[in-house]
Amino acid sequence: MKISFLLHNGYGIGGTIRTTFNLAGALAGRHDVEIVSVLRHRERPHLTLDPRVRMRALVDLLTEQDDPRHGRPSRVFPSGDTRRAQYSELTDERIAAALGTVDADVVIGTRAGLNIHLARQAPDRVVKVAQEHLTLDSHPSRMRTAMRRVYHRLDGITTVTEADAASYRRKMRLPRVRVEALPNSVPQPVLPPADGRARVVIAAGRLHRVKRYDRLIESWALLAERFPDWQLRIYGHGPERERLRQRIDEMALNDQVFLMGPATPLEAEWVKGSIAVMTSEFESFGMTIVEAMRCGLPVVSTDCPNGPREIIEDGVDGLLVPVGDPRALAAGLERLMADEALRQHMGRQALGNAARFDPVPVVDRAEAMFEDLVAARRGGAPRRAGGARRGIGAALVSRGHAVRDLTLAAGAATLKTVRRER
Repeated sequence: MKISFLLHNGYGIGGTIRTTFNLAGALAGRHDVEIVSVLRHRERPHLTLDPRVRMRALVDLLTEQDDPRHGRPSRVFPSGDTRRAQYSELTDERIAAALGTVDADVVIGTRAGLNIHLARQAPDRVVKVAQEHLTLDSHPSRMRTAMRRVYHRLDGITTVTEADAASYRRKMRLPRVRVEALPNSVPQPVLPPADGRARVVIAAGRLHRVKRYDRLIESWALLAERFPDWQLRIYGHGPERERLRQRIDEMALNDQVFLMGPATPLEAEWVKGSIAVMTSEFESFGMTIVEAMRCGLPVVSTDCPNGPREIIEDGVDGLLVPVGDPRALAAGLERLMADEALRQHMGRQALGNAARFDPVPVVDRAEAMFEDLVAARRGGAPRRAGGARRGIGAALVSRGHAVRDLTLAAGAATLKTVRRER
């Protein structure tokens, strides 16, 4: 198959870019894969892209920023998408031309606004799949209205959690559009995993209010006196940096809490720690949780909608704590900081359990879905609603079991398992 991803800006840093690069690279082993980046703002991508994957930009902001068409608002990209201000008459023109002449078998949109373009402008001869990296309920009502108007033209929708897939099936009412949960994938790190002995806790992500690093700093203040030789390292950049810096100063935590800035790749930093922490009020998935677990770190995370509870097994490979409760977060961190044997055991469990997010099982599921949809498109067979597929065949690793058969039908997922050989 020839597979094309439509991405907002492949030259930036972010979870959607990372997971698109990961999936594209995994698919490139067996397929012809390209990424079409709507925007380009620098010469080279920040993140490393598999050399087998081609990437091209539709609008080069290095040379076209002052094009008068780019100063006029888009007529297609919806106002409900937070990237609306970056889209224009020029992006309308370029996206329409790219979709109108695409020679791919499958075109995959990677954000809601681009999925609107895909549904409206891609020809019927191609399979159209909308990836959802947020959640249905996180979109404003005007965005959901725009989606309902055109999403029936799609062939498939993928979400990053089963909870969100169920929400799409229940609320969007698209009986001829296949909906499947397809989690983000994270490749196996090239570095040896953490050994649990370092007295370092690591958090990573955009410094944005929804991540609630302010509460993490408050929680650390409750631990600082008991654990004076421990450090909290926060990686990332964003609009909250100065406010967080002031909070660290106010609480006299400068010797223990450090704003490290962005780091790419992050795995070299994860393995320097022994515990990961995530404090968001909302996560559509939780890419950093998987990244930390793949490096052998147990994760203390808020039990926020929707992703953490589908990744972490509470008390086994990490801990889930209530949202908005600094004392509960501090208690979770304290439990692991005070017990090296426990955090080493949970770290080993995290390393094993996170293997189910390896690109191999994830790409097998994606590939099976795309092949079904291409066959239906070419043969005129009715598309199966709700993600109906039997016998995907990938041996997924889940909670100490090997999943030999994955049945996704009518909005429910049934895992038939056999015990792993030991």
